[in-house]
Amino acid sequence: MAWSACERAGQAFRFPGEKSEVAMSPNDLESLLSQAEPIANPSRGDLLTGRVIAVDEEGLIVDLGKKRDGVVPRQDFEGLPSEETDLKPGDEVVVMVVNPEDRDGNLVVSLSQARASGDWLRAQRLMENETIVEATPCDCNRGGLVVPFGRLRAFVPASHLSDLPRGLDEQARTECLRQMVGRKMPFKVIEVDPQRRRLVLSERKAIRQWRQDQKSRVIDMLREGEVRMGVVTSLREFGVFVDIGGADGLIHVSEISWLPIEDAGQVLKLGQEVEAMVIRLDRHQSRIGLSLRRLQAMPCEAAANWFRVGQAVEGTVALVEDGRAKLQLEGGLEGFLPTVGTVSRLAKGDRVRVRIARLDVENQEIEFGPCETEVRQ
Repeated sequence: MAWSACERAGQAFRFPGEKSEVAMSPNDLESLLSQAEPIANPSRGDLLTGRVIAVDEEGLIVDLGKKRDGVVPRQDFEGLPSEETDLKPGDEVVVMVVNPEDRDGNLVVSLSQARASGDWLRAQRLMENETIVEATPCDCNRGGLVVPFGRLRAFVPASHLSDLPRGLDEQARTECLRQMVGRKMPFKVIEVDPQRRRLVLSERKAIRQWRQDQKSRVIDMLREGEVRMGVVTSLREFGVFVDIGGADGLIHVSEISWLPIEDAGQVLKLGQEVEAMVIRLDRHQSRIGLSLRRLQAMPCEAAANWFRVGQAVEGTVALVEDGRAKLQLEGGLEGFLPTVGTVSRLAKGDRVRVRIARLDVENQEIEFGPCETEVRQ
């Protein structure tokens, strides 16, 4: 079926002694053969364009324009839609090399695999761009899920499924995989190998990337001092992580309570809803710092760990009455400043710098001294 360059060139001349409409000298023959292209050496997976030169019950013969014809077995394209297989001589087709040379010396090519090459290219672009796609698994086996991808079948290893519990026996694992069949899920392409017919997806990496992208969007919207509702998602020795709408923020153990605690589990539990204040934003590292204690009034016994007599502090005037001013410090801790000096000119909302004159933990009282008192409107 495949003609060599010499056979094609032989059509253009006659051997000595034969009749010919055009006489050709040995020099002309040498010139013609020197212009002929060498026989092509395509490799498995190469995409080639050619024209159909014959159609029969065994398949197609395709002129690939490289002095070698390609053979498309009929079983290769019988499963394709009829509109894609209604071919006739002269039609242009794209084929993929599946065997550079079979036992009969034929160059075996494939229409169906060439059609799927567009899906391979799309998969490659999705992997390079780290794009997340949604798809529905159509089957499963003991190793994972099978997902249709255009004309291809992609594989999702069980280790790349976030909802598959670990430590299951084979029967329970297979049942969990079956329950995922037919459920739309996000995936990320992690391996594309057309020659090995290997296309691998990961649901776990898709979810991880989605969370990272979502976290970046949330961080861009957040402002320090803002208060957000969230849900506790993880308990650690150093604190807890709280989901505040698609992004996890950390409440360090020192920011859980004004009183010292050793175990966050003493105060919080998984799934608990909490109200937290944003105290730090690191947009470069995508980190969010949260606090519970800054939304709580500081108890006087905790104040003994934070303040001392004689210490200069700043407070906000909460109330002025009966010849004294009530001041509020960080954490909601409150005390009184006697009406001396500038106190008579204080008004609600003024910022005042004072010193701690008395700290009575037992009676839950704090008194500020008038010394070094200054008013800032």
